[in-house]
Amino acid sequence: MAPSASSPLRLIYDLRVRAVLYQVVAVALVLGVGFYLFGTVSRKLAEQNIATGFAFLSRPAGFAISQSFIPYDSSDTYARAILVGLLNTIWVSVFAVILSTVFGLVVGIARLSRNPLLSFLALVYVEALRNVPLLLYLFLWYALIVAVFPPVREAWQLLPDVYLSNGGLIVPSLRWSSAHTGVAVAVALGIVLAFLVASAFRRRRVVSGHSRTAWPFVLTALIAPPLVAVLLLQPDFVVNWPEKGRFRISGGVQVTPEFTALLVGLGLSASAGIAEIVRAGILSVGRGQWEASRAVGLHDRQTMRLVVLPQALRVIVPPLTSSYLSTFKNSSLAIAIGYPDLVMVSNTTMNQTGQAIEGIAIFMLVYLGMSITISLLMNWYNARVALVER
Repeated sequence: MAPSASSPLRLIYDLRVRAVLYQVVAVALVLGVGFYLFGTVSRKLAEQNIATGFAFLSRPAGFAISQSFIPYDSSDTYARAILVGLLNTIWVSVFAVILSTVFGLVVGIARLSRNPLLSFLALVYVEALRNVPLLLYLFLWYALIVAVFPPVREAWQLLPDVYLSNGGLIVPSLRWSSAHTGVAVAVALGIVLAFLVASAFRRRRVVSGHSRTAWPFVLTALIAPPLVAVLLLQPDFVVNWPEKGRFRISGGVQVTPEFTALLVGLGLSASAGIAEIVRAGILSVGRGQWEASRAVGLHDRQTMRLVVLPQALRVIVPPLTSSYLSTFKNSSLAIAIGYPDLVMVSNTTMNQTGQAIEGIAIFMLVYLGMSITISLLMNWYNARVALVER
C-alpha cells in the first residue's frame, strides 16, 4: 500500500527532504564527535593539572618580535603578539600574491612566444622553480641576501637617508597615528567608489548604447573620500629619518632580509605555477579568435589584451584560486628563516604557556578563515567573468 500524500513516509521518499536530512545528520555526527573529543581532552588535561582555556591571551607576552606593522612591546599581551604575527603573515602573503600574478602572467605569455629563445627561457624559469622544494629556495634567497650585502656598520647608502645592508633595507618612514589610519581607510573607500562608478557607467553604455565621459566622475569618487578625511582628521606628516650609528641604524622603517627572502621565495615559486595556468587558459581560446582579430586590424598585443585574455579568464580563475590559497598556506614556512609570522609567534606562545591545543586551534582557525575569504572573493570574480549561457 503506497503512503498517502500527507504521510511522514512520503516525506522520507522526497529526494530534497532526504538530501537535507543527510546533511543534518552528517553535521550532527561531526559536532557530536567534536564535543566528545573536546570533553575527553579537557578531562585528561584537568587530571594532569594542565591549564586550559584562552585566559592566557590577556597575560603579558614577555617576548620581542623582530618585525611588527603595528606598535608592539614585550609588555603587551599574547593576544596582541598573535595579532602582530597574523598581520605579518597577511602582509607578506598579499605582496607575494601580487608578485606571483605579475610574473606568472608575463612568463605564461612568454611561453607562447614565437621567439624560440624567449620561449625557452620561460620554460627554464618554470621548470626550475616548479621542481625544487620551496623551503630550499627560501634558504637560498636568505643566504644570498646575508652573504652579498655588507654588515650594518658598512651599510651602502643608496640615496640620502636610504641604507642597504645584510640587516635589510632602511628607508624614511611616516610617524603613523590614528589619523593616518583614517586617511588610509578613506583611500581604500575612494578606490571602491571609483570602481563602482566606472562599473555603473559601463553598464549604462551597454544598455543604452550611448557613451558618456566617465573619467571626471571616477576621479571625483577616487579623490573625494581621502580629501575629506585629510581635512577632518588633519594628520601630521612627520617623517622619521634613519640615523646611522656605529653599530646600528636607528629610525626609519626596515625591510628585513627574512621578509625579503620569504616574499621572493613565495612569489617566484607561485609564479611558475601561475605561468602554466595562464598558458593553458590562452591555449583554450580558439585560433579563430586570433584570425578574426587580425582581420579587423588588431595587432597581437591588442588581441591578447582585448580578445584572448578576457576569454581565457574563465579557464584561468579556478586553478588560480588554488594557487593563491597555496601561497597563503605556504607562508607558514617562514619559521624556517626566522620571519615572525603567525606560526612562529604561536609556537613561542605555546612554549611559554604550555597551552599547545589552544595555540594550534588559533592558527588553524586563522588559516581556515583566510582560505574561505580568498575562495569567496575568487568565486565572486569567477562569476563575474564567466560566460553567460543563453
